[in-house]
Formats: sequence, C-alpha cells, structure tokens
Amino acid sequence: MLNLKNFLKNLIFSLMISHIRTSKKNKELVTELTRKHSLGAENVIARLAIAHSLKEGKKLNLKNLADSGGKEYSRKVLFGEYENIYLGMICNLYGIHRRDKSLGKLVKLHLDEGLKQIHNKKNNVEIMI
Repeated sequence: MLNLKNFLKNLIFSLMISHIRTSKKNKELVTELTRKHSLGAENVIARLAIAHSLKEGKKLNLKNLADSGGKEYSRKVLFGEYENIYLGMICNLYGIHRRDKSLGKLVKLHLDEGLKQIHNKKNNVEIMI
C-alpha cells in the first residue's frame, strides 16, 4: 500500500511539471548564450540560469510570469539527475512542499529571470563563477 501511495504522489507531481517553457523573448537568449559560451546542449544554460537566479535568494512574484512561447524543456532534460536539488532549492526558498501547484511556475520564473540576469551581465563572464 505504501508503494502505491508513493507511486500516486510521484504520478501527480509528474503531471504537474512535465515541461517548462521559457518566454518567447528568452528563446533567442538561450540559443545566443549557448553559442557564445560553447555550452553544447541548450539545457546547460537553462540550468545555469535557474541556479543564477536562485543564488540571489530573491523570491519572485507569480504575477510577473511571462508568456510560455519560447524554448521548451522536458523535466528530465531540464534537470537531469539533479531534479531533486533544483526543486529542493526552490521549495526551500519559498517554504513550499514539492507537490505545491505553483512549483512549475516558480521554476519558469527563475529560468526566465536567470536568463535575463546572465544576458545583462557584461560579457556574461559571471555565469561561469
């Protein structure tokens, strides 16, 4: 019974966050920054962007959620084997549970915000630090 309960919890969570999309404006930034820094796959800059935004320790407002017309990442591609770490950092910052329905939106907010921050840094040097 316990395994079924965990399975259902994970299933519900996976339905909540299956894909994350950047804003339409940030779709071009993903490609530009990936090429500029020779990062290979575009999910690398996305991971750096989320980490960069979270590093600031600033809670973002869901009212500022941008469109979702940009680059799409599956949950697995975006987070890879570090899913628990990224989501844990977001949950910790906001004081929410991993099954909170706003978690996917918060991931998107930090992805878009991080891309914007990296783009605005002179020569983007600080993304590697």
